[in-house]
Amino acid sequence: MIRSLPALALVSALALAACGANGSAAGDSADTTPATTTKSGKPFTSAEMGKFEEPWALAFLPDGRILVTEKKGVLKLVRLGGDTVDVAGVPKVDYGGQGGLGDVAVHPDFANNGYIYLSFAEAGDGDTRGAAVARGKLVLEGTPRIEGLQVIWRQEPKVSGQGHYGHRIAFGPDGMMYVSSGERQKFDPAQDLTANLGKIVRLSDTGMIPSDNPFYDQGRVKAQVWAYGIRNPLGIDFDSEGRLWEMEMGPKGGDELNLIKAGTNYGYPKVSNGDHYDGKDIPDHAPGDGFEPPKVFWNPSISPSSLLIYKGDLFPDWKGDAFIGALSGEALIRVDLNGETATKADQWPMEARIRAVEQGPDGAIWLLEDGENGRLLKLTPAY
Repeated sequence: MIRSLPALALVSALALAACGANGSAAGDSADTTPATTTKSGKPFTSAEMGKFEEPWALAFLPDGRILVTEKKGVLKLVRLGGDTVDVAGVPKVDYGGQGGLGDVAVHPDFANNGYIYLSFAEAGDGDTRGAAVARGKLVLEGTPRIEGLQVIWRQEPKVSGQGHYGHRIAFGPDGMMYVSSGERQKFDPAQDLTANLGKIVRLSDTGMIPSDNPFYDQGRVKAQVWAYGIRNPLGIDFDSEGRLWEMEMGPKGGDELNLIKAGTNYGYPKVSNGDHYDGKDIPDHAPGDGFEPPKVFWNPSISPSSLLIYKGDLFPDWKGDAFIGALSGEALIRVDLNGETATKADQWPMEARIRAVEQGPDGAIWLLEDGENGRLLKLTPAY
């Protein structure tokens, strides 16, 4: 999926269930009122545009074709109303648990350079693995293929387990590449600035470290870090003012939407509005605790999978709002964004786990269902 401002945009893991909040956030208080569910019918119609095996992400090419990743390591090139073919040259993935082929993003200047980006779970020594991001040129003449694929970023260190990779990719208005890096179910690395687990990292489009990163002069891994104290960040996107938002699958009772600021600590696992799955308490966000609280959090669980800040014109009333795919919640969720504030708005039941949400070139909203035979859906206004 590509995540960027319109000027830059060309536009399956079985996730652990995450829950909502057990307390009030400090500072910028989170909205805890129940989200509205449309009872008289959804304000959009849904059209099936294809089916895939464990799809994880999608991105649009300038000519309207779509790239769709499948978790087992297949990249599909989809021509609507035409053929769907496999793209050759995809990296070998470590498939299992939440791991496999993840996000796909198109370079903001794809029309001139042809670069795409893939995130995936990569095997390490012994029983270890970690997320990686690779880039290569997508060649569409003849057999579609990726040439010159090169890994430009890796989670460090690689660890055991098959969960919480995060690995969403977004290009910012500054031309930089932002990658969400989960804490791999290891808790403490989210606070450890010598590791890049549990972080949002900021890199150039070639994987170099920008000199204006907040910890640039403090070691190679730490220099990558843009924000930290993050659990399993499964959605990142920029709003029209260039603010970076992050959708995070929290612990039991702690799914949250964060406004990401450079050098900021979001608290996990020291604080959270949720608790550990074994029942152990995590202190709630509190005034003066030194951690940035979420803008919105959820109780009960929604298990967020993805995030889109809508910038199209097809749904004019929703321009600038956040859209979230929900796994255990089996819903599409809308959050009203107004500057740096967020308010829950709508929660539409979709009768399926939603793995990805994306905006199409014409302003339609596109969804990918999770799991086997996951449908690609196009949402357009119902009236």
